[in-house]
Amino acid sequence: MSEYPFLSAQSPVAPQRLLDQARSLPVPRVALVNAGAVTPLAGIKEAAEAGLANPILIGDEAKIRAAAEEIGYDISDLPVIHAPHAEAAVKAAELAREGEADAIMKGQVHTSTFLKGLLPSKAGLREKGTRCGHVFHITAPGHDRPLLLTDAALNVDPSIETRQACLTHAVKLSKILGTQRPKAALLAPTEDPIPSINNTMESAAITAWAKDHLPDADVAGPIAMDLILSKEAAAVKGYENPVAGDADIIMTPNITTGNAVFKLMVLGMGCCAGGIVMGAKVPILLTSRSQKAPARLASAALGVVLAGAAG
Repeated sequence: MSEYPFLSAQSPVAPQRLLDQARSLPVPRVALVNAGAVTPLAGIKEAAEAGLANPILIGDEAKIRAAAEEIGYDISDLPVIHAPHAEAAVKAAELAREGEADAIMKGQVHTSTFLKGLLPSKAGLREKGTRCGHVFHITAPGHDRPLLLTDAALNVDPSIETRQACLTHAVKLSKILGTQRPKAALLAPTEDPIPSINNTMESAAITAWAKDHLPDADVAGPIAMDLILSKEAAAVKGYENPVAGDADIIMTPNITTGNAVFKLMVLGMGCCAGGIVMGAKVPILLTSRSQKAPARLASAALGVVLAGAAG
């Protein structure tokens, strides 16, 4: 029995379809930032054993070797780079910039510290003017079809332009994963644009923009969660749109909403959520510190798929 009545008793499972797609591609060199702790080191070990990563371990060398010994991980043949604390992310950016790493994975480090070493212009991982966005690849127990959720971990209160970039990233990822014409929903409390609810007006503007800039996707917004998830609810309300009850992508208006939706799906539904930051020169694998092995494997697989598409 779960410790709280709204928590799922089901354990997440990494989606087989994503793993199979990743295993058909070249194995990337993955730089693990702040690798000197058991949880992230076990994660990269699992990814390597699954054929999803060739690890590069970055951090405090003594801590890395101690953690490896604790979990019985033979790292004698792996590159171990001593760059403690905030230096680890900076070093990972350098490796990626110089073509020596194909993806970067978050280790035992706070997200803000991790990203501060990777995303500023001086890190050299973004083209000028490029906006990055985080995307979760979420699958429900017993199902392999993904729902992409953006942005739940990076952009706090994104502008219309940043949300347009996030939507573009998500559509690109959905197509890479095999969806020919992705269906994207712009989450709001209602399907009607209402001037007093800013998000509904912004969602309507983004939907209009998408008609010209994302012609290979169906975009609906503003749209409430019941219409996103249920064709029956859409029928009752007389809402006719191909996205209703069949969305491949949900774009949230801010990080608070996105983070809440993601954690409810993981904790309340037993979903598996792999996370990745798009818009940089290499995929940046980013999950919640509380997530377990299936999410880490799913994130690694996403890194392989994106790195393969870039290559």
